Amino acid sequence: MPNPPANRLVVALAYDGLCTFEFGVAVEVFGLERPEMGPGWYRFAVAALEPSPLRAAGGVRVMADGGAALLAAAGTILVPGWRGAAEPVPPAIAAALRAAHDRGARVLSLCSGVFVLAAAGLLEGRRATTHWRYLDALRAAHPGITLVPDVLYVDEGSVLTAAGSAAGIDLCLHLVRRDFGPAAANSVARRLVVPPHREGGQAQFIPRPVPVEREGVRLGPLLDRMRARLDAPQPLEALAREAGMSLRTFIRRFRETTGMPPGEWLLRQRLDRARELLEQGQGALEDVAASVGFGSAAVLRLHFRRRFGTSPGAYRARFAG
Repeated sequence: MPNPPANRLVVALAYDGLCTFEFGVAVEVFGLERPEMGPGWYRFAVAALEPSPLRAAGGVRVMADGGAALLAAAGTILVPGWRGAAEPVPPAIAAALRAAHDRGARVLSLCSGVFVLAAAGLLEGRRATTHWRYLDALRAAHPGITLVPDVLYVDEGSVLTAAGSAAGIDLCLHLVRRDFGPAAANSVARRLVVPPHREGGQAQFIPRPVPVEREGVRLGPLLDRMRARLDAPQPLEALAREAGMSLRTFIRRFRETTGMPPGEWLLRQRLDRARELLEQGQGALEDVAASVGFGSAAVLRLHFRRRFGTSPGAYRARFAG
């Protein structure tokens, strides 16, 4: 259930060499006026412990709203991608983040911003993630961190980390969902024109043999057709014929394209569609199950509870409307 923080001030850390995209994500999610959310929405500011103006990637200059005092007042601190995995983190920044976390602030990192959290000692003994390019460097520098390499983000309660740059959007929307519920996250996602929740992890983005163009062309439309007929049986042999591939090649190429085998991908699509229908309050449970290809409410309940840790009925009672 939504649990808005008592302290709604979100502060983004700015520094010389700022990563512009991740900083923009923080501004877009937390820093824009959203009158539709009411008076209890986040407040936003930018803090820096280096003298302004600060240079950001792309020739942009950033003026901070404040410094250490602003970080000390924050309920949530967001660290964009750091200026380099090998760049040392100034002791003043590490100390300010430790002090803020010790007094109860949440701390988020996007992409390589994880190195700042690690330097502050906030990830020792915790799970964390970062962009796949930085995993080895982070593991070598901070062996006490339990790295989760194949996810988009990790939520450890008061410390949250995102993988690559765009995964920062996923993490920020996750925090909105955690604080204000799915309707609020869906509203922000619509304004961003992005999915409110992406399945899978960054394993699908790690370099691997790329399918040749003709296979990419075949699989893209096939995925769309599979989504459009979730209520129908979709045996692997038929899907492989539709893609114009042998069964073995189809399974291999499907995994390379989506990061998961066809059966798992299809199950996730069906569960996500069932969740949408339940949120909309549409139809009896048997009808929802049939419309997404589960056949019976019992099968839907089984998979839904395994995936989301609750029953479809409880989910609809909580989120419908």
